[in-house]
Amino acid sequence: MATPVREADAVARLRERASPGARVFIAMSGGVDSSVAAARLCDAGYDVVGVTLHLWDYPDDGSVKSRCCAPEDQHDARRVADHLGIPHYTFDRRALFREHVVDPFVDAYLSGETPSPCVACNRSVKLRELFPLAERLGVSWVATGHYARVVEEGGRARLYRGRDRHKDQSYFLHMLRSDELSRVLFPLGDSTKDEVRAEAIARGLPGAEKGESQELCFIPSGRYASFVAERAADRLRPGPIVDRDGRVVGAHGGVHAFTVGQRKGIGVALGRPAFVVGLDAASGAVRLGDEAELYAAGAEITDAVWSDDAVFPLDAEVRVRARHEAAPGVVERRRDPATGAERFVARFGSPVRAVSPGQMAVVYRGDRVIGGGRITAALRPEALP
Repeated sequence: MATPVREADAVARLRERASPGARVFIAMSGGVDSSVAAARLCDAGYDVVGVTLHLWDYPDDGSVKSRCCAPEDQHDARRVADHLGIPHYTFDRRALFREHVVDPFVDAYLSGETPSPCVACNRSVKLRELFPLAERLGVSWVATGHYARVVEEGGRARLYRGRDRHKDQSYFLHMLRSDELSRVLFPLGDSTKDEVRAEAIARGLPGAEKGESQELCFIPSGRYASFVAERAADRLRPGPIVDRDGRVVGAHGGVHAFTVGQRKGIGVALGRPAFVVGLDAASGAVRLGDEAELYAAGAEITDAVWSDDAVFPLDAEVRVRARHEAAPGVVERRRDPATGAERFVARFGSPVRAVSPGQMAVVYRGDRVIGGGRITAALRPEALP
């Protein structure tokens, strides 16, 4: 079978990044994406080593059909590694995953925020673990099956969106510094998901027909509120549901069951469309309002990581959640006059819907990622100086 042009181009680009025989760790989940990424690295002449991080366990009663980073996926990853003729190793990082991803996820929902656990996982667990492992074992490169690209510009490695805009995962990788990007390979960055799936089938890779989960790896059911309640029952705080005039129109069992922008499942009927427009964990109040109240003129950003050439104020596009297309705006640097602490404010060119504290604001110029940080507040026009 003839090699597809896009696959051949991807392999050629991989060969450009390193000398023949360079050793690379490929993060393998047992899924289609990481399996094809590993196959392309082999074709490009790298010395490929498969690595799987065991992050989470599920019950063995068959109730969970789609899993990630659990024992079954380790077996799938090993099957692919055997098929490709590469070594494969599994490292137990369950305690680290619980500390840096699961526990903060629960805390965030209890605080009335909407967290970004996949960003936290890449920032504190997956890539942050693969780099030290590679260094200790003398491995030059780290690769993943993310749909993103690394482009060399002026001697510096820069992060770009993946070519497939529907699958692009650069949002989850915005924290990577240039020195880290210079050691990262994204073999799928120039491909579409359909092309990768077809390639997996053509190669006869184990699991080529494997489905793709749309939920968080540690909550495959998608029932976030139940997950939080099971782990924090003693911290749940019932409270009132109030309308835009402050009148109590209902009650709830905890702010963890709500997100900004939510319309369904609120549990009250006002005779008109009502949306969750605010959550106050201190008082336990869930505030309802009209859709117009969901729109913000800006966002306050903390815990930010920026490219070394970022200059403020920065004209750019800002994504306020993974599925947000990005809104034109300006990012400004601020310092608290009392503490000297640094923070950033994004001003949107036009109002943006459902800006949620806890989510990540990731900043782009065209397809290039400039950086980003955690949203701490959605700002109304009157809150912007």
